Formats: sequence, C-alpha cells, structure tokens
Amino acid sequence: MMDYNYGYDNMMRSGYWGGYLSHWTVPLGIVGIAFGGILLAFLIVWSLYWKGRSLWRAAHHNSKPWFVTLLIINTLGILDILYIYVLSKKKK
Repeated sequence: MMDYNYGYDNMMRSGYWGGYLSHWTVPLGIVGIAFGGILLAFLIVWSLYWKGRSLWRAAHHNSKPWFVTLLIINTLGILDILYIYVLSKKKK
C-alpha cells in the first residue's frame, strides 16, 4: 500500500521550503550577526562622515550641481572622497 501523505508529512516536518534553506537561516550564529551589526554601524558612520565633509565643501564653494549630486548619490564615501581631494581643488 502506498503512503500518499509521505511527501506532505515530510514537507511539514522540514518547513515550507522542505529543509532546503535551513542551513542559510543563521550561517555564522550569534557571532556572525554581531559582526554584521558592527560592520553595518561602521559603514554608516563612515558614509555619514564623508558625506558631511563633501556637502560642507560643496556648499562653501557654491557648487549647487555637486551639492545635489553628492546628496543624492551614495557610494559609501568613494565619490565624496574623490570630490574633496581631487575634484574640488581650487585653481591657483
């Protein structure tokens, strides 16, 4: 006699995805979550610091196009650093 409920029972025991994603739920445990949180906090502070410096410099140079560009585009500080040290140098 065939057990027609085997597939359904197996799916119910292992979750909706049939256990395929169970190893992806918490790959590194609490250490991975903590490290990810610290990394995220660092990237936020890093980005805000460079964004603030570049926006301040663009405002003081009366560069509205650069101010709007730097305000809208977020590149984790890369464009902001380039603007501060390369693109906004005053002509001598």
